[in-house]
Amino acid sequence: MRTEERIETARLVLSRPTLADAQEIFERYASDPEVVRYLSFPRHGTIAATYGFLKMSDQEWAVWPAGPYLIRSRETGTLLGGTGLSFETPWRAMTGYVLAKDSWGQGYATEALEAMVSLAQRRHVIRLYALCHPAHGASHHVLDKCGFIKEGTWQRHSVFPNIVPEQPVDTDCFTRVMSA
Repeated sequence: MRTEERIETARLVLSRPTLADAQEIFERYASDPEVVRYLSFPRHGTIAATYGFLKMSDQEWAVWPAGPYLIRSRETGTLLGGTGLSFETPWRAMTGYVLAKDSWGQGYATEALEAMVSLAQRRHVIRLYALCHPAHGASHHVLDKCGFIKEGTWQRHSVFPNIVPEQPVDTDCFTRVMSA
């Protein structure tokens, strides 16, 4: 069963990305080296990379009940960043978020992550998790606030291509286990 492609929170509108969003995604966050520093995807050097993300997004939405969402200000419509659910099985999914620099420190990450937790619960996800670079204290704080527990540090698990390209590094795993 397909999930809603638009979710509203107190201050945000989360929506499925479309091709029309490419330039805005590229300019607002995907091409900013500081924004993508701790993320698992390489900084978008060209708009073609953003179109690649949108193709992947459509594939996720075609196979699973949800996928990536864009985060916009409910008041202004400004693109603030992205979030979503990446399903591995019907009961296990990964989540995360990215925000444009001018959106940092305003509680948007917490609000978007809480929306993803709620969506995961509606989709009967039992295990929701997020991977985080050990040095990314701000994300650790957001995950803690949203009820995720640091499960541990996975040794040489993930590549953070904007820090150390093509070399897996230690990665913190935060998990939220929900009742079935």
